[in-house]
Amino acid sequence: MGEKKQKHKKLFLSAFQLSACTFGGGFVIIPLMRKKFVEELHWIEEQEMMDLTAIAQSSPGAIAVNASILVGYHVAGIPGVLTMVLGTVLPPLIIISVISFFYTAFRDNVIVNMAMTGMLAGVAAVICDVVITMGKSIVKQRRILPVIVLLASFAAVRFFGVNIIIVILVCGIIGAVDTLCRQRAGKEQS
Repeated sequence: MGEKKQKHKKLFLSAFQLSACTFGGGFVIIPLMRKKFVEELHWIEEQEMMDLTAIAQSSPGAIAVNASILVGYHVAGIPGVLTMVLGTVLPPLIIISVISFFYTAFRDNVIVNMAMTGMLAGVAAVICDVVITMGKSIVKQRRILPVIVLLASFAAVRFFGVNIIIVILVCGIIGAVDTLCRQRAGKEQS
């Protein structure tokens, strides 16, 4: 029982720390979760984290909370979900509550505005890191379809203004068809 308690404590503290120190939303917390749970704690495999990330990003709601739900469930079941979600939502709730009392002072403060502008650069760097890290693992698979889907999705959104929901749905369908085809091919070979 003590080991479970320690795991839940570690989950809560990890989620709380990541959420409290993350500026920029879910796209920033995902690589930090990856670093914590894949590289440091070794509770999740790299491919599993990519799968959880894809599900979190394509599900409705905040990416950070979605990822917390998935990681918590993967690591410790339903109690892990509750622990991770609580650890993830508490810091923003506390921070927003404090800021709401001093909103006008924060809004008009030049130093706060400069700090926020500086944080934008950091957020952009972290998002680029996510793209490069996850892109490497896709390229390492030595399959052409994921690379084509990645580039086509980027082009569709960036250059043609295709709605992101359509891109997600089409990518999901392509992924499902590809998986089914590979499973059938595997069964035929065996």
